[in-house]
Amino acid sequence: MNIQIRKATNEDIPQLLELYAELQPHDPPINTDAAVAIFNQAANCGVTYFVADNDGKIVGTCYIAIIPNITRRCSPIGFIENVVTASAYRRHGIGRKLMNEATLYAKEQGCYKVTLQSGAKRTEAHKFYESVGFDGDSKRAFEIRF
Repeated sequence: MNIQIRKATNEDIPQLLELYAELQPHDPPINTDAAVAIFNQAANCGVTYFVADNDGKIVGTCYIAIIPNITRRCSPIGFIENVVTASAYRRHGIGRKLMNEATLYAKEQGCYKVTLQSGAKRTEAHKFYESVGFDGDSKRAFEIRF
C-alpha cells in the first residue's frame, strides 16, 4: 500500500460518501451535490477533512473542527469526528496516520486540546483511540439526539 494522508477536496466527495455508508450502513444514501455544498460550508467554519489516499482510492477519513474558545488563553479546541477506515484496509496503521495528521494539525492551529467521541459499546475503537494518545477517562460525553 502507498498511503498518503492529505486534506480532502471536492473531488473526494463520492468516495467519502462510500466510506460513510460503511460507517452508517442503515442511513439513506446522501446526494453528492448536497454533500459537496456541506463540505464547502464546513470548510468556511473551521472544519478540515483528511483522507487516507491509496493511489487514488480513498480508504480512510476523519475530520477535525477547530473551535474558537475564550478560555485557556483563547486557545481553540480541536474536535475530531467521523473517523472511518474501509473494512478491507483496517489494521494497517491507516487510522493511526489519520489521527496523527489531525492532531498535528490541531497543534499547528494552536489548540490546547483535541477531543473526540466514540460509541459507548465500541470497545475496539476505544482501545485504538487510547493507543494514539487519547484519554478515555478524563471527560464524559453527553448527547441529545433529534
